[in-house]
Amino acid sequence: MMSQEEITLSDSNNVLSQAESARPTCVLLAEDDRALRRFLEIVLKRAGYKVIPAADGLEAMKIALSNPIDVVVTDAMMPNLSGHEFCRFLRNSQTLFHVPVILLSALERKETNHDGEQVDAFLAKPVSGESLIECIEKVLERKRKPHND
Repeated sequence: MMSQEEITLSDSNNVLSQAESARPTCVLLAEDDRALRRFLEIVLKRAGYKVIPAADGLEAMKIALSNPIDVVVTDAMMPNLSGHEFCRFLRNSQTLFHVPVILLSALERKETNHDGEQVDAFLAKPVSGESLIECIEKVLERKRKPHND
């Protein structure tokens, strides 16, 4: 016969596994401008996202390889590894190829799918918190829907 303590322990484990499955959407935010990175991190956290910030593409790559992420928001031009190079890395990864990528750029050019990077969305800088959240919701919704090609 199970003691009250054992029952409580197994119930708490069940609650824990339910909480893990209902984890918040995790955004990997790669931006070398510290002020913009902090601003976007605050906006995304207030919107209910878990945010993992990275100061450049190389740091973002290390984070992506060691954390469960649902979407990537990356600056196009960063030191060490650009957003374009980071996106190509994700698309060539057996485990990360499916993660939606939003590319932020101060450049006017909106060619989002060149050189095999396959960006899911492009946002021009300066980007508002509202437009970033809206864009994240759109790319995640597209990911959830089955493709009818």
